[in-house]
Amino acid sequence: MIEKPRYTLRISRELLDKVAYIASYEGRSKNNTIERILLRYIADFEKHHGPIPLSENK
Repeated sequence: MIEKPRYTLRISRELLDKVAYIASYEGRSKNNTIERILLRYIADFEKHHGPIPLSENK
């Protein structure tokens, strides 16, 4: 299994608590819930603006 890169996210306590509530309600982890939210946001962005080009050499 390929390990995902780590990224520290700084957000308000209120926002983190709300993410925790949603994660618990859906039976997911906070990390998985944040990842799902980001994936939906990116899909919506790309729907309106086209695919985001990614460089293969990061």
